[in-house]
Amino acid sequence: MPRIVSFLPSATEMACALGLGDSIVGITHECDFPPEVKYKPVVVRAVLPLEKMSQGEIDRAVAARIAAGQSLYEIDEQLLRDLAPDLILTQNLCQVCAPSGNEVSQVIKALPKTPQILWLTPQSLNEILDNVRELGAATDRTSEADALINNCQNRLKTLAQRTEGVRKPKVFCMEWLDPVYASGHWVPELVKIAGGIDELGRERGESVRISWDEIAAWAPEVLVIMPCGFNLEQIMKEIWSSFGRKTSSPFFDLPAASNNRVYAVDANSFFARPGPRVVEGAELLAELIHPELFDPSTSKFANSFQQIDIPQLKGELTEGRDYYTEGSAVVFTASYLERRGYCCGSGCRHCPY
Repeated sequence: MPRIVSFLPSATEMACALGLGDSIVGITHECDFPPEVKYKPVVVRAVLPLEKMSQGEIDRAVAARIAAGQSLYEIDEQLLRDLAPDLILTQNLCQVCAPSGNEVSQVIKALPKTPQILWLTPQSLNEILDNVRELGAATDRTSEADALINNCQNRLKTLAQRTEGVRKPKVFCMEWLDPVYASGHWVPELVKIAGGIDELGRERGESVRISWDEIAAWAPEVLVIMPCGFNLEQIMKEIWSSFGRKTSSPFFDLPAASNNRVYAVDANSFFARPGPRVVEGAELLAELIHPELFDPSTSKFANSFQQIDIPQLKGELTEGRDYYTEGSAVVFTASYLERRGYCCGSGCRHCPY
């Protein structure tokens, strides 16, 4: 069995899907699926305290470090030497997402034994599946890789057939909130398969900053908020930070907002990581874009998305449903806090988090 160190959460997921979980001896601080991998030694950590920063702060700090030629990640070189990997899984697609290119090559030179390096740099769904095949070949898991690829392809084909012939609404996948970025790489493909059109997204290209004028001109009927690297509760907090009670924001003038068709999704699990779970991302998008085609009682995504309560986000509250009073105090209801979608840390009496 090879000793594998993964510099990518998506590669960790891919390796585990091929039955290589026991071979993984080192991971990144972001590797959290399947859950059992979280207890493995962490070789790669972020330099920035991302969990304490807003999206605007992250954007400015990342831009400053990249402009200065500084890395966003720290590799524990001593731990890496101690782990003595036979195979390192890494990428050269995005220097924001994980260690890449030169920094990986420099670390490899310091190892006493040169491991095999598998560069996973997909820009499309087909290339994600190609990476599965390449990993299978590198680890003698060819049959397992073929089975996984066939399963993914069959599910995508079934989904495309289900959405074929229906009206394709205009969709916008927002990959960052402050500043706003459109999606790129494989996400516009997922939207197509799910029965929508996102002309602001850049298929097989990098996600790009986009203006509110461009978004308004596209007039999306469905808005899906999926900032890279964020889970659902983190995204809900960012939505409130960016748009909460800011009724003059052009966000509220979009058709999607006017028709209550704005959704936050678990980006980390289903969209940001180019691994097998992007297939579930396509299935989730289809349920959001075409709810008429699916039975919500059989959905497996109940905890993977949240529909944004637009009146609540605007600050329009209803006594009884959203709050009640005790003397001069205002107490938010459990329903209000659940629809808000995150814990504010204020010790709210009915907080479900």
